[in-house]
Amino acid sequence: MPVALLDRRLLFVTGKGGVGKTTVAAALGLLAAREGRRTLVCEVDAKGNLTDFYETPRAGFQAREVQHDLHVMAMDTEESLKEYLGLQLKLPLLAKIGPLARTFDFLANAAPGVKEILTVGKLGWEVRERHYDLVVVDAPASGHVVGQLRAPQAINELVKVGMVRDQTGWLMDILGDPAQTGVVIVASPEEMPVTESLELIGRIRDETDVDVASIVVNRVLPELFGRAEEEIFERLREPEHAGVFASSLGAPAEPVLEAARLAVTLRRTRSGHLSRLRAGVDPTLPILYVPELFVRSHGLRATNQVAEALGAELGF
Repeated sequence: MPVALLDRRLLFVTGKGGVGKTTVAAALGLLAAREGRRTLVCEVDAKGNLTDFYETPRAGFQAREVQHDLHVMAMDTEESLKEYLGLQLKLPLLAKIGPLARTFDFLANAAPGVKEILTVGKLGWEVRERHYDLVVVDAPASGHVVGQLRAPQAINELVKVGMVRDQTGWLMDILGDPAQTGVVIVASPEEMPVTESLELIGRIRDETDVDVASIVVNRVLPELFGRAEEEIFERLREPEHAGVFASSLGAPAEPVLEAARLAVTLRRTRSGHLSRLRAGVDPTLPILYVPELFVRSHGLRATNQVAEALGAELGF
């Protein structure tokens, strides 16, 4: 049986830029905390705006509780390296790593996966030490997340013996266990996001051992009008009805009728993209739907609405 989404320990939330992956990551964290899970939401992108969705000050590397059971942090690879050296090598925590940092930068540029493993390793360590029931990662966009997910494997292929290989071993075990780790792919019902999502699923399957846990389709338009209403709107365009309709509105009728036609057209177009998405994935893969909120900005209220929509999809 598939593992329930929030019963996993580590979720990477990714998707094409602009589809709302940060919205979904923030909402999943909020939902998990409300369901009684001690939750950490981690922002990987230094330029991200995760905390805007909770209407709280920017996060740092040290996790901070923003609501009951809900903690946030922002990834910092230098801080992660300092923490690793302190925990594994028992080196004192220095204000600046200095020459060691420069050596690390040289290695990171020369060898694939070095910087990425500091990110994934920190998250995996939080899972292994059971500091949280669930860690939700606002991961890189779909073009970069595969490199992050396979970083331990890349390091493992380079280093055959020693402490570094031992570290990547337990991390690979966590990432490769579908009972613990999964990827949530966020899409919107449009051509390019659907295409990228299908390609990403294939790459994750072929290049990593990480399980795709779910697809979240964001900004799904509601069906405002059925076919019967469409027929009525078309009849109202006829000259003998248009004048009466405009009089009853007390305004020109054409903008209203055009808006109705546009709503129907968008809904049908997006339904076609959703059908292509469903046909292109394993039928057992859960697909969750989040409605279009029609809001200009995303604060805590919008995050609450998305969390409620995801909760309803997950049966909470």
